[in-house]
Amino acid sequence: MKAAELRELSDTELEEKHDQFKQELFDLRFALVTGQLDNPTRLRQVRQDIARVLTVQRERELAAAQPVSREAESQ
Repeated sequence: MKAAELRELSDTELEEKHDQFKQELFDLRFALVTGQLDNPTRLRQVRQDIARVLTVQRERELAAAQPVSREAESQ
């Protein structure tokens, strides 16, 4: 999933995606250990998707914080 697609989602939808990816990663790791994993590159893709979700969430946190301007600090 691309970051642009993730940015279009709401906060709750992002949280749901994060949970889905975490569950998929768990299932893939389980399949890897039991020798039933068909596509090992999917592990990397899911880890990257999780990182993208967390990045978008962090971007929103930082945007909501809005830095204090220097003029306001000096007064």
